[in-house]
Amino acid sequence: MSAEMSAEMADQVDRRNAYARVPFTRMMGVERAYSEGGRARLLIDARPELQNVIGAVHGGVILTMLDVVMASAAVSLVDFTKTAVTLNLNTSFLRPGLGRIVADGFALETNDGVVSCSAEARDASGELVASALGSFRYLPLPPSES
Repeated sequence: MSAEMSAEMADQVDRRNAYARVPFTRMMGVERAYSEGGRARLLIDARPELQNVIGAVHGGVILTMLDVVMASAAVSLVDFTKTAVTLNLNTSFLRPGLGRIVADGFALETNDGVVSCSAEARDASGELVASALGSFRYLPLPPSES
C-alpha cells in the first residue's frame, strides 16, 4: 500500500470518527452503531442523570438523539466530507422511553445543499417513543486538529 493511499485511508477514518469527539454526545453516553449510505443508528442506555421525574429518558435526550442521528445519516451520504447543521426539526413524542433507546435516521432527499431526513426512537421494549422530520444544510468540515 502506498503512503498516499495510507494517508487517504487515515483521513477517511478520521472524518468518520469525528462524531466520537463531540463532547456533548460523549457526555450523554451516545454510541453510534453505524452511519453509512444515508442511514444511521445511535444507542443510549438509560441512567438516572438522563431520566425525568417519571423515570423515563428525558425528552431532551431523545430529541438530541433524533437530531444527531439524522445529521449522521446526512453526512454519510457525502462520505463524511462535509458536516450537516440543523435547519429545522419537527418532533412528535408518543410515549415515555424506558431503558435503552435506539434511534434510527434516514436521509430522504437532497436539494441544493439541503438534505431532508426522518428518524424514529424506540425503547427497550421496541415501542415507538418519538419520530422526527428535519432538514440539514451541508457545510464544509472545520479544519482538522493537528
